[in-house]
Amino acid sequence: MARHELHLKLTLRLYSDDAQRCFGPGIATLLERVVVHRSLRAAAASMGMAYSKAWRIIRTAEGVFGCKLLLSRTGGAHGGGACLTQDAEQILSDFTAFRKEVDTEIEK
Repeated sequence: MARHELHLKLTLRLYSDDAQRCFGPGIATLLERVVVHRSLRAAAASMGMAYSKAWRIIRTAEGVFGCKLLLSRTGGAHGGGACLTQDAEQILSDFTAFRKEVDTEIEK
């Protein structure tokens, strides 16, 4: 039987006090892609995610954090789009920094 080298993979997820998942690597990636694509629809599509699921994830996190994560504008002559609020930028930044700290400790 072949032997495989094993490694540890730790996934960080934040849960509300009522055990509702509200933030983790998936929504972090979604928010990062909103920054790149300037659109929730395009960000979701780039992840193979339904637009309705992307909105559901965003709304759940907004409910738990008590703040808006996206500023969106509907289409029209100048097109629609979305960008992160300052709160979302801070949450994403804090989550990313903490994840890097944890990864560093795991490598040790």
